[in-house]
Amino acid sequence: MRDLSNTISFEYKSPLKAIKYLKGLFVEIMKLSSHAESYMLQKHMPIIKYGFNTRRLNYKKMAIIYSVIDNSVYIQRVIPSSAITGL
Repeated sequence: MRDLSNTISFEYKSPLKAIKYLKGLFVEIMKLSSHAESYMLQKHMPIIKYGFNTRRLNYKKMAIIYSVIDNSVYIQRVIPSSAITGL
């Protein structure tokens, strides 16, 4: 997420947009505290390689890959949706 913020801030020269985008991303991740298990378990290899019980939540053009284990949410990766091939 630091790389994403740096890219938006420095490469695209838009630091305020970076703050807004990351805030939205964090808000989306925080929503998982109340309904993480409502998203479908993923069966596609590009996602299940991150572990058992893996799920995916999208925020704009990013994919939040996470698992739920014993009522805890583990964020595995936050990557561009375009980086997930084979779907």
